[in-house]
Amino acid sequence: MSEDSQIVIPEAFIDLFRPAGARAGHRLTQPREVIAARHELCEDLAQMLTETAQERLHALGVTPEDVLERIGRGLRAPESPVWAAEAGWVMGRLAELLGWPIPVPEAPAPARAATPEGGDRADPGAQPGRCPRAGS
Repeated sequence: MSEDSQIVIPEAFIDLFRPAGARAGHRLTQPREVIAARHELCEDLAQMLTETAQERLHALGVTPEDVLERIGRGLRAPESPVWAAEAGWVMGRLAELLGWPIPVPEAPAPARAATPEGGDRADPGAQPGRCPRAGS
């Protein structure tokens, strides 16, 4: 991510890449370029899921919380493109976009992410149990 980038990454997303308990200014667990790319993926995913979430709400006759819980299960599946901590952020951002209640965070499954070579690795930015408000 270049210094002159006009994309603003919310602090709540950046917090996913800080060690637990660390404050702003603390060294991040990933380079800014990686965080920017991960944010773009997560923001795009939340935007794309808005229509699906609204359709599920009406088609299934369930609550917004139920829809988010179902989407969250998919986001935490092994084949999901997002890391465990990011799944919580995507659900919070989706709720925010739809004007729905922000989901209460739950402890994510063990974090993992695909490497550029196609294998799995631990997510070094994961913060178990952390799901800050998406827009914070």
